[in-house]
Amino acid sequence: MWIPTEHEKYGVVLASFRGTVQHGLSLEIGDTVQILEKCEGWYRGFVLKNPNAKGIFPLSYIHLKNANIKNKGQFETVIPTEDSVITEMTSTLRDWGTMWKQLYVKNEGDLFHRLWHVMNEILDLRRQVLVGHLTHDRMKDVKQHITARLDWGNEQLCLDLVPRKEFSMVDPDEISVTELYKLMEHRHRKKDTPLPASTHHLFVQMKSLMSSNLGEELEVYFSIYDSKENRPISERFFVRLNKNGLPKSPEKTERQCTLFVDLGSSDLRKDVYITVHIIRIGRMGAGEKKNVSNVQYRRPFGCAVISIADLLTGDSKDDHILKVYTCNTESEWYQIHENIIKKVNARYNLTGSNTGLAVSLQLLHGDIEQIRREYMVLFTRGVAITKKLGFSDIIMPGEMRNDLYVTLEKGEFEKGGKSVARNVEITVFLLDCDGQVLKNYVSAGSGEPAGDEFHSFVLYHNNSPRWAEQIKLPIPVDRFRGSHVRFEFRHCSTKEKGEKKLFGFSFVPLMQEDGRTLPDGTHELIVHKCEENANLQESARYLKLPFSKGNLPGNNQAVKTTKESFWITSFLCSSKLTQNGDMLDLLKWRAHPDRITDSLSKLKEIDGSEIVKFLQDTLDTLFGILDENSQRYGLKVFDSLVHIINLLQDSKFQHFKPVMDTYIESHFAGALSYRDLIKVLKWYVDRIIEAEHQEHIQQVLKATEYIFKYIIQSRRLFSLATGGQNEEEFRCCVHELFMSIRFFLSQESKVASPITQTQAVFLKTFPAVYCELLKIFNVREVANFVRETLGSLPVIAHADCPLEAVKLQCIAKTVESQLYTNPDSRCILLPVVLHHLQMHLQEQKDLVMCARILSSMFSLIRKDGTTEVSISEEVDLIVESLLGVLLRTILEITNRPQPAGTALRLQFQDVTGEFVACLLALLRQMTDKHYQQLLESFSNKDDLRDFLLQIFTVFRILIRPEMFPKDWTVMRLVTNNVIITTVLYLSDALRKNFLNDHFDYKVWDSYFYLSVIFINQPCLQLETFSPSKKKKVLEKYGDMRVMMGCEIFSMWQNLGEHKLNFIPAMIGPFLEVTLVPQPDLRNVMIPIFHDMMDWEQRRSGSFKQVEAKLIDKLDSLMSEGKGDETYRELFNSIIPLFGPYPSLLKKIERETWRESGISLIATVTRLMERLLDYRDCMKVGEVDGKKIGCTVSLLNFYKTELNKEEMYIRYIHKLYDLHLKAQNYTEAAYTLLLYDELLEWSDRPLREFLNYPMQTEWQRKEYLHLTIIQNFDRGKCWENGIILCRELADQYETYYDYRNLSKMRMMEASLYDKIMDQQRLEPEFFRVGFYGKKFPFFLRNKEFVCRGHDYERLEAFQQRMLNEFPHAIAMQHVNQPDETIFQAEAQYLQIYAVGPIPESQDVLQRDGVPDNIKSFYKVNHIWRFRYDRPFHKGTKDKENEFKSLWVERTTLTLVQSLPGISRWFEVEKRELIEMSPLENAIEVIENKNLQLRTLITQCQARQMQNINPLTMCLNGVIDAAVNGGLARYQEAFFVKDYIINHPEDGEKIGRLRELMFEQAHILEYGLAVHEKFVPQDMRPLHKKLVDQFHLMKSSLGIQDFPAYVRASPVHFTNGSPRICRNSVPNAISPDGARVIARRSPLSYPAVNRYSSSSLSSQASNEVSNITGQSESSDEVFNMQPSPSTSSLSSTHSASPNVTSSAPSSARGSPLLSDKHKHSRENACLSPRDRPCSAVYPNPQDPTQRMITHQIGENSLPRSDPNLSTPEKGSPARNMRPLSPVPTPRSPQKTSIQSFTPSPTECQSSGLVSNSPVLSGSYSSGISSLSRCSVSETSGTEAQPSEHMLTTSTSSGSDELTRRENKTPPPYSVYERTNSRRPVPLPHSLSVPVSSDPPALPPKPHQLRSGKLESEGRRASEQGPRPRPLPRKVSQL
Repeated sequence: MWIPTEHEKYGVVLASFRGTVQHGLSLEIGDTVQILEKCEGWYRGFVLKNPNAKGIFPLSYIHLKNANIKNKGQFETVIPTEDSVITEMTSTLRDWGTMWKQLYVKNEGDLFHRLWHVMNEILDLRRQVLVGHLTHDRMKDVKQHITARLDWGNEQLCLDLVPRKEFSMVDPDEISVTELYKLMEHRHRKKDTPLPASTHHLFVQMKSLMSSNLGEELEVYFSIYDSKENRPISERFFVRLNKNGLPKSPEKTERQCTLFVDLGSSDLRKDVYITVHIIRIGRMGAGEKKNVSNVQYRRPFGCAVISIADLLTGDSKDDHILKVYTCNTESEWYQIHENIIKKVNARYNLTGSNTGLAVSLQLLHGDIEQIRREYMVLFTRGVAITKKLGFSDIIMPGEMRNDLYVTLEKGEFEKGGKSVARNVEITVFLLDCDGQVLKNYVSAGSGEPAGDEFHSFVLYHNNSPRWAEQIKLPIPVDRFRGSHVRFEFRHCSTKEKGEKKLFGFSFVPLMQEDGRTLPDGTHELIVHKCEENANLQESARYLKLPFSKGNLPGNNQAVKTTKESFWITSFLCSSKLTQNGDMLDLLKWRAHPDRITDSLSKLKEIDGSEIVKFLQDTLDTLFGILDENSQRYGLKVFDSLVHIINLLQDSKFQHFKPVMDTYIESHFAGALSYRDLIKVLKWYVDRIIEAEHQEHIQQVLKATEYIFKYIIQSRRLFSLATGGQNEEEFRCCVHELFMSIRFFLSQESKVASPITQTQAVFLKTFPAVYCELLKIFNVREVANFVRETLGSLPVIAHADCPLEAVKLQCIAKTVESQLYTNPDSRCILLPVVLHHLQMHLQEQKDLVMCARILSSMFSLIRKDGTTEVSISEEVDLIVESLLGVLLRTILEITNRPQPAGTALRLQFQDVTGEFVACLLALLRQMTDKHYQQLLESFSNKDDLRDFLLQIFTVFRILIRPEMFPKDWTVMRLVTNNVIITTVLYLSDALRKNFLNDHFDYKVWDSYFYLSVIFINQPCLQLETFSPSKKKKVLEKYGDMRVMMGCEIFSMWQNLGEHKLNFIPAMIGPFLEVTLVPQPDLRNVMIPIFHDMMDWEQRRSGSFKQVEAKLIDKLDSLMSEGKGDETYRELFNSIIPLFGPYPSLLKKIERETWRESGISLIATVTRLMERLLDYRDCMKVGEVDGKKIGCTVSLLNFYKTELNKEEMYIRYIHKLYDLHLKAQNYTEAAYTLLLYDELLEWSDRPLREFLNYPMQTEWQRKEYLHLTIIQNFDRGKCWENGIILCRELADQYETYYDYRNLSKMRMMEASLYDKIMDQQRLEPEFFRVGFYGKKFPFFLRNKEFVCRGHDYERLEAFQQRMLNEFPHAIAMQHVNQPDETIFQAEAQYLQIYAVGPIPESQDVLQRDGVPDNIKSFYKVNHIWRFRYDRPFHKGTKDKENEFKSLWVERTTLTLVQSLPGISRWFEVEKRELIEMSPLENAIEVIENKNLQLRTLITQCQARQMQNINPLTMCLNGVIDAAVNGGLARYQEAFFVKDYIINHPEDGEKIGRLRELMFEQAHILEYGLAVHEKFVPQDMRPLHKKLVDQFHLMKSSLGIQDFPAYVRASPVHFTNGSPRICRNSVPNAISPDGARVIARRSPLSYPAVNRYSSSSLSSQASNEVSNITGQSESSDEVFNMQPSPSTSSLSSTHSASPNVTSSAPSSARGSPLLSDKHKHSRENACLSPRDRPCSAVYPNPQDPTQRMITHQIGENSLPRSDPNLSTPEKGSPARNMRPLSPVPTPRSPQKTSIQSFTPSPTECQSSGLVSNSPVLSGSYSSGISSLSRCSVSETSGTEAQPSEHMLTTSTSSGSDELTRRENKTPPPYSVYERTNSRRPVPLPHSLSVPVSSDPPALPPKPHQLRSGKLESEGRRASEQGPRPRPLPRKVSQL
């Protein structure tokens, strides 16, 4: 049985549990669980990170922990009783864990590894805390480390700032908001740079001296030297080096490392240096030989210098190599360091080029204790401390020093009977009063222990030596009296003995008889003669002698005149001894009572450090004098006391304040002093107003705190001694004193008058007096003193008065004092404090101070459950006096412009934050009663209205994101909690006071606006939080958005008919609320929309306004940049808003206006889907198809469904910008054209819009035209640009603006030039299918055709699409997908190439139109595309697969033509037909024939650089045919079975046979051409081809060509882009013979068809005959094409991609429709009946005619029109003169023109280079049928044509006639229907224009003309045929 647990509530999982049992809960190791019930070894509960999933788990898997339970029962929460730091650590590490993994995924490696290290550190520290073996101090340190690391990690991961108090997290409910703000501020400020340390220390480590000329031991002395004052400022640090230049005692680190301590910030200057002096110990001369003398001398070696400032800039941890210098003359040694610093180069030089001193130098910052903690190793390992000379900047009490520093300066000595000067050495001894040498008190410097004596260095032969060597004598105080220092002078001989001979001495006593020590400064000592050491044994003898020349009695002239002198400088640094006689006089006042007044007067002149040394003694002296004679010395003692008290205010001595405090508490004994002190203080206060000089009085008032301390302590001592006598008298005195103070404070005076300054001085010290008064008076009495004192102050003084700031400081200290914390005193003080605050806030003065005071006040008011009456009254008072002014202040400071300086701005933000915290604290304290009183206090509705508007505005400010730093979520949640509580109170006032007759729109609007932005705050969107954070927030505050939503609903319901005021204004804001993904909130808000629609319907009969506002708002939400990660979810919510939620739809269905309502919902839903896609696409970085497609979808929606023109235009420009960015210039032009078409050529003024200025409609349209033309130009779409140029030119012409008209015409001309001269690439087209539900709405389950980029082939396009949709799967087949793919939760892409079907067939089929022009019409304005898919139907014959090879041909029709406003458009319609194997075979052979013709033509025209393409093509076709290519077709379709089974295919079989023969004929002709051009090395291959061709012919059964093939000449099309519009095509001949022809009246069918003609089998021989006989290689043939059933098939250009089996785009002329088919009426002649001369027409025969040959899609190379006629090689020179019969003009104005092939090589139509059929071996189309050729159709699919293979009877009769007339038969076949037979003109009469010029593009107003119905109509048109371009390019 399951029993609820009592104590087992909380545990940690020890091992993972899978939860495989019934109701089992899966657990992971480390999870924390809350236990609800238990039963027989099992628990039931849940994991804390997922409280919704409850289940059972084994008891043994859980380690139980102690926990506290809150709210026992169903909703209990469990809090572990462990240390709060541990709890925080655990939860934080869990949160970090998931984020840490994400860092790895996001590739943020650096942070990933750093966080990993920190997490490991925290875990280690956690173990230490959990073990519980740490000392209290160590635990504190560990916790500090933990919290520092937690804060660092939170900051790095952008998590929330945690407010802490003593390392523990703070519950915001447990402290006041102001306190919370301070904590947050403190934690936030911790990130700022710390204050620079005021104390610094220099660490020095001696490494080595590197020099080549060592060999003697060395002494190195370091000291810090101030070059500004020319004196050392520290002791010396002394290191001994051995002969190798290394430290002598390497094992003792304190001998080689030191810390120069207590350097002030002022010491870190450029002119402070570290000086190093090096002394060698050895022989007198450095180069001397080792002589007999073993005596060692200290001799100068070198000096090095480095500036301390260099250490501040460089890396302090690096070793420094210092250059060592030596002086040129030894006598300069004492100032070598100065010379180096001043760079007096003449006086020193380097000791050696390679001499260097290696030292490690590092500056450390902070006080010495901090350094000890941070650099523990230094102190444990050992480091010498080198002190400053004198005390540090701050003197600490208890600091014991008694150091005498003596510097041996210089000496003046006589020669002593010698011829040369002496080598003087000084030996220094310290002796006590008995003459005994004091051991170990002479120190050469720190680092080495002190010795008994000191030897100076020796200067060679110098009677005026200067040493400047400093020694330290650390003498104990008790040894000072009677001790003296003796200096012995010896001459050091350099002779063999090397003896040191004494010749004199000096001495100096350390203390004078009166107790004063040796004064600091330089002393000139007398050198007493002495030659024997024995004379110095008894010190008593010489101590009676004078020691200094300065204090000799006047009569002792003998000693004075002696020439020998010795100078020393002494400096005493002692905390116990003084050199000051005045100080000693004061301390010994009882010995000289007459000097008391004098001594008291002189006290002020004594140095402060002397006074603090003897502070206690001095104070005892002063109070002793006061007790002795208060009448006489009272004032003097008081002044002296004030002087000492104020001395301790100095920063140097402030640490002595505790010494004085201790003195007052423990040593002060002046029980009677209080009377005198009060009396004198009152006397001074009373004199303030009359006194002229206030300085002294101000000094007195500055010392008020300590004077009161003495007064109170004195009174307490008196009371203890007397049992409380004279209490009344004392109280009376104090009252009188305060009356005097109040009187002087109440004086109002001018700005900055002395009295005002005195008042300020008093107010600064006054709060410090409270504590003292409380020792004697009770709380209420002291509070009254303070209240009356503060109340006496003038309320508000002048603006610049310094008193104001001080007054507020005084109030601030009062509020922060112990007195104010007591509730009894607080109720007395609060009114006066509030009064002053109110005045300042109203004046907006001293806001920083006001904020500080308010913060302190609110920190004291705790938010307790049991609100005390006193607290309630306090809140009453504060609300009454400050709430209004507080709101005004916040409004004022937030509306001010922020100051520029960083410091000022920070201060400004602090003030704002503090005021906000104060307001929140106040509102949080307010109860129902307070709100009631507040609302009742407003006398009229206007005041209440102003208050409500004010507080709502302030709340809106508080919600702003910039109000608090980003990571202050705790503060934001508290703020929101306070706001919602207050709003709930105030909404009642709104309902009661501002409804019905008193309705006030402004207040209600402000209320709703606040509610909406409250709900939309980022910090309340719980969905974005981590589960743990969300759980905490919900537990503490609930979902505040829902609470506010309910309040909005409730208030809306109360509005009644006033709702109409908020429609449609509130639609947008409410919609924003509904986008919040919170179901409860949405349920609350939905009825409001229904209500709005209902009220709007009632008012206006429709809700168009609602609809318009809704749509505008949806769009603006996008542009406001709400595109964060959660925005998709937010937007998705609008669809369920109107969809799955039945409430709104159900309500609407019940209404009378249900249809329009449902339609609105549908519209909004569709818009929503598009907006959602748009937002998602726009998030991606670079421009891609998705973005453009999405924008197009949205743009069309605004145009077609919503008809919102402004939105439409905005999105046109967004799309335009996207195209420009992607360099889609053509699409950009089409896009901008959409806007252009909305405008008219009118003078209507247009407002400023987007980037357009204010201008007329005409000007804007002109600008747009020019921009569009520029983009068409950049996109090489010049034809479209020409249309716009013309339109603009018309406008300029209308306005007679000839200047611009001229420019426009020139621009138009330049575009025509570009069409003719520049190369244009034809793009590939690709069909793309987007299948699956994961695609955006505008793509989902749709197919599109896309225009590829330049040079983009299928693989590149496919890769691009996969990059755009990285999650998509590419489908590997071209079949239509089934429903499962459509509905799949995935993305499938199906991509293959398609071919365009051009619309402008008339242009493409027209004669004489160059390819440059045609290429435009092939790939522009394309609506339809097709692709072929080969498949086998029925059983596949393995021997011959062509029998069953069918082709499925699909035609796709788009919604818009390409190119357009996008690179892709959706497929609107797809049509599918199947082509039989026979039809397929026909098309394959047609394509191959066309390809062969093209190559042969190019070869003839010498357009090919080499002949290889033709060779390979011929080889491919012949070889394939030999190996069974054409034979396979014969087997498949010419067999009896097939013909019987498919009787309907008779004509097609005939057509196939004809094509096969035609191919053989073309091949034969091709071989003839090939033979002419083939290079020598390829002759064997040519011979092989010829042999194989004969084999092929025989395999086809062709011995001779049939008549219908022989009689018809081969026609080849020309692909030259360089073409004269009047030129005519060549007939084919290996030599490139010319044709003179004219156009037939039948040459303009709607879609042209050409006969497929063949040469006779002897053509090759005939050609060679002609070539051999003619004078020129340019021969003339008369040819006439006859329209036949065959057509030139299109070229085949397929993508090289084999995987998709998709055909590529096809190029070429389309097949004919039935109505344009013509029956063939051919007269065939046998070639053998023709004589060789038949090539020349008979001039006498009028029947002979020359007919222009039509050009097809790929025309032959044309002559260059720029060449003159003779150069062109006119055929006339090879012709006999023609009879001058006038040529009748046809309606087509046909004439004859001769031309040569163009010398420039043309571009082939793409067959040779692109077709995979030709790749490799140029095999025929038959051998590679896995790829299906494509032919282009015009309008309808190609149907099988009827082939008429019979020759007509008229042909025969025509032949007879010719025979009779002996007319040579022409190669061309005449059409019998043509009655007019014009005779060719002689060359001299030939007209150059041979055909119609191509029509110019139409004017913009001309519409597309329909296709002509019949041949006759077309022939009869006299005017030029216009280009098929419509007026508006965008509609193409």
